[in-house]
Amino acid sequence: MDFALNETQQMILDTARRFAKDELMPIAHHTDKSGQFPAKQIKQLADLGFLGIAVDEKWGGAGLDNLSYAIAMEEISAGCASAGVIMSVNNSLVCDPISKFGNDDQKRKFLKPLAEGKVLGCFALSEPGSGSDAAGMRTVAIKDGDSYILNGTKNWITNGKEADICVLIAHSDPSERHKGISAFVVDRRETPYGIGKVEDKLGIKGSSTTSLIFEDVRIPAANRLGQEGDGFKVAMSTLDGGRIGIAAQALGIARSAFDEALIYSRERQAFGKYIGDFGAIQEMLADMATEIDAARLLIWRSALAKDNKEKFGKLSAMAKLYASEMAARVCTKALQIHGGYGYVKEYNAERHLRDARITEIYEGTSEIQRLVIARETLTELAQAGS
Repeated sequence: MDFALNETQQMILDTARRFAKDELMPIAHHTDKSGQFPAKQIKQLADLGFLGIAVDEKWGGAGLDNLSYAIAMEEISAGCASAGVIMSVNNSLVCDPISKFGNDDQKRKFLKPLAEGKVLGCFALSEPGSGSDAAGMRTVAIKDGDSYILNGTKNWITNGKEADICVLIAHSDPSERHKGISAFVVDRRETPYGIGKVEDKLGIKGSSTTSLIFEDVRIPAANRLGQEGDGFKVAMSTLDGGRIGIAAQALGIARSAFDEALIYSRERQAFGKYIGDFGAIQEMLADMATEIDAARLLIWRSALAKDNKEKFGKLSAMAKLYASEMAARVCTKALQIHGGYGYVKEYNAERHLRDARITEIYEGTSEIQRLVIARETLTELAQAGS
């Protein structure tokens, strides 16, 4: 495997890193403190083509590969984790399923403005009573002539307050479980739905997390993605790709925490020398550097598999599991290296730790990733023996 980036990928890395340094890092502390959506910076990301990186140019995207997306996600998340998850959701959870399962009319109407950043998207799967158990959802989409009528509540929706376009997963046949689930695109500008309160979260405070409330919301049948009963397949396929983005977000958070801890270790003195000269600190820095690089290799491998049209669900689960848990470990060590200063909000160490924590939960908990990895591994063993 060639680990060298091509010219385009290197350009994406350089552009994203420069943008993160110039535009995101200066506002990250304020974004966290205020909980304010970074509208200006998200518009700038759209202008860079980062809200539809892997979308075909025909539909308003940058037409790049998923490795470029993972590279950009790491850099943007290193600058501001809130901007990173806003970008990730629009790319992975909204543009990707419409690209894969939508028809040309849906792509023209929904995908193009999403990829161009003219509107923002959200993905609605989880509910108050069903998170990991996606088939246990209660939101229904009942066919009525050439329409569907939506009823139910979705929970933990990133971009929920700002999004105009929602990819919604609902039961079109409540008598079935996963076989009765369908996927839809809901345009809030045409068919308004309710927005619940914005959650007051531990981290990634600049991205809104809300519930979505559907009460007799009527949408055209033409807004269904794929066939009736395809919704579970749409959701699982979408999450497979989404895990690459969240893994890259976790990597970016961890790398930012590591970079700041490394610099601090060469500035802070104790007992007459820099703390970076002490073996205990060096051991932490060595572990952090190694884990960051290992996570990046897993992420790149899963992105390349997706680009090569290979099975990547197990690989993306591995990347997401390892990168998210790695981020928690690295950010904990980074805070420890800062000592008491790491515990106060004047420094970024405590923010990185708070931001990292959610990556072990959303778009599939660590427990779900282990189930996916184990199931796929056992299936491979059975197939090899047959």
